[in-house]
Amino acid sequence: MIRLYIHPLPVRLWHWTNAAGIVMMILTGMQIRYVGLINVLSFRTTVLLHNTIGFILIANFFLWLGYYLSSDRIKVYHPELSPREHFLGAWRQAYYYGYGIFKGDPNPFHVSVYRKFNPLQSMLYQIIMMMLLPIQFYTGILMWDVKRFSAQVDFFGGIRVIDTVHVLIFIFLVFYVLAHVYLGTLGHTRTAHFKAMLTGYEDVDEVAAGE
Repeated sequence: MIRLYIHPLPVRLWHWTNAAGIVMMILTGMQIRYVGLINVLSFRTTVLLHNTIGFILIANFFLWLGYYLSSDRIKVYHPELSPREHFLGAWRQAYYYGYGIFKGDPNPFHVSVYRKFNPLQSMLYQIIMMMLLPIQFYTGILMWDVKRFSAQVDFFGGIRVIDTVHVLIFIFLVFYVLAHVYLGTLGHTRTAHFKAMLTGYEDVDEVAAGE
């Protein structure tokens, strides 16, 4: 095994801020959605906390975007330009997660400094970061002050449409967080990927690192 510096400090700070923020948004969002059933905090406090964390996450998103756009680390998000190669890579990774891992097969993907996402991760993260999160932020802002943004709310079909989109993405993020934690346990040890997001260093097979 050799150690590669995969996660720079700005990425790690963003990641853990984002992780804590999304978990808090899920918890406060559940209390807002199921008011009367979940009463950990007062409704007013919960809404205030939900909105405050939401704006922190929006600022955190733009810090993430600015960092990647201004550094060579943006290469980790470069898509595979060959549809065939991307499809085959995604299929191999899906097969590994769904079947091969239970047989003890090796992971078909090998991480490197500028290639830390397997084909499935690359596709999913680009959808989440460049589409779902911006939509979630936007719909959240519209509901934060419906009166101020009434023209935009009406343009999209009313508050019920905005709320439905917001809740659907919320549900997706709940399942994403659960899957993300599970996949984080699939390193060479159960805690390897979590430690890497704390230290920045990933332990990589020496042969795979040289590919």
